[in-house]
Amino acid sequence: MKIAIVGATGNVGQRLCAEALSRGHEVTAIARKESDVPGSVKFVKADVLDDDAEKALSGHDAVIYSLRFNGFDFDKAIAAFRASDAPRLLIVGGAASLNAEPGGPALIDTPGFPEEVKTEAEPARQVLNRLKTEGASDWTFLSPSIMIGPGERTGKFRLGKDEVLKDAEGNSRISYEDFAVAMIDEVETPRHQGERFTVGY
Repeated sequence: MKIAIVGATGNVGQRLCAEALSRGHEVTAIARKESDVPGSVKFVKADVLDDDAEKALSGHDAVIYSLRFNGFDFDKAIAAFRASDAPRLLIVGGAASLNAEPGGPALIDTPGFPEEVKTEAEPARQVLNRLKTEGASDWTFLSPSIMIGPGERTGKFRLGKDEVLKDAEGNSRISYEDFAVAMIDEVETPRHQGERFTVGY
């Protein structure tokens, strides 16, 4: 498949590139600078907020946005995707909009949620809510567990929908590497079109 990744040089983006390449996909990194893009990845200089951004996204089977939400015009970035001929958009989301427990409040709305995290978490939730209310099915939003960081690629994890996933010790975590596995799995075999899902151990 031909996969465009916007934000390919970030912590998650690098793992997404590596995972997709390891499966034989053709990966294009959409970025403003080529300096940090791995040599095995095709580079296209573009900004998804430019008026002609859809040209860089067109011709791909899927587009992945691995971008920060705070201070970023996600509405314009989504419009650029929809102006292209790419059929699917997959978004690296955050965990704060997940329900702390079934039927309970979102993590971001629970007592003691760090105020400094809300600056990134609230815009992410707003993007997800807008996508949900549109009724379109051309998108997928993948939320990680509460803790995400460098680790192993085990390929062994659980998938959920809107509730935080926790292991037997009550920890909610996933490695960048296994997050990437779950995302590329979704690219290859769509199971969550028009909805959010989550991944954790």
